[in-house]
Amino acid sequence: MAAWNSFGLEVAYYVLGWIAFCSWAICFYPQFILNFRRKSVVGLNFDFVGFTVTKHISYLIYNASLFFSSSVQRQYHLKFGFDQMIPVAANDVAFSIYAVLLIALTLFQIVIYDRGNQKLSKIAITVISLAWVSAAVCVFVALPSHSWYWLVSCFNTLQVVMTTIKYIPQAIFNFQRKSTIGFSVGYALLDFLGSTMNLCQMMMQSLDQGSLVNLYGNAGKTLLSFVCIWFDIIFTIQHFVLYPPSKNAIISSIVDAVNTEPPL
Repeated sequence: MAAWNSFGLEVAYYVLGWIAFCSWAICFYPQFILNFRRKSVVGLNFDFVGFTVTKHISYLIYNASLFFSSSVQRQYHLKFGFDQMIPVAANDVAFSIYAVLLIALTLFQIVIYDRGNQKLSKIAITVISLAWVSAAVCVFVALPSHSWYWLVSCFNTLQVVMTTIKYIPQAIFNFQRKSTIGFSVGYALLDFLGSTMNLCQMMMQSLDQGSLVNLYGNAGKTLLSFVCIWFDIIFTIQHFVLYPPSKNAIISSIVDAVNTEPPL
């Protein structure tokens, strides 16, 4: 089995990993607190939340399976070599568990707070349904041959697809409203930091091993970082450049005035 060659890179690997965990863990709270203060989830796109739920559950299945299952690890080594390190760290598993719990709390907020006329779109319902039907098919395909690593890789692919898709509705929603009111930019900033640290963590392992296997052996984690960074930049530009807080405040005051104006 592979072992670390450099103590310094090993320490950097774990430090970067737990920084990523903390950033991703905290990134849920700005939106959660914003919803709580407003007693409203208006402005938070429900398709974004629906895709996020599917993404995190899929990612948890992949991370936990590859980290804990000796059978999955053995099949990983058979494919990429027994001299390669498992590309999933403890912080990956911890974050996946944490994320599922936090997104469940966000769903609870959607149930109890003001939603306006927002609802999950038919497109999102169809996409999410197809995703889980496809996952079920993969389970039945993997059962006869016990292709466990292939199966968890399917869930890893699913989480990448959901990550890519989930940001699009919120970005379009902000564009259509010309506002980021109701969507916390703190989420995007912390997500950007976490994704960057996640990518740097993987690079530490590659430098130590003198191999890029961990980058393409866990392509889902690599792509996850790039996709998140790209969309976080878009959200940040929307909030600070295209639709800055001053404009958001003006739009919000106009909306409030219209809503409170007595009928003629």
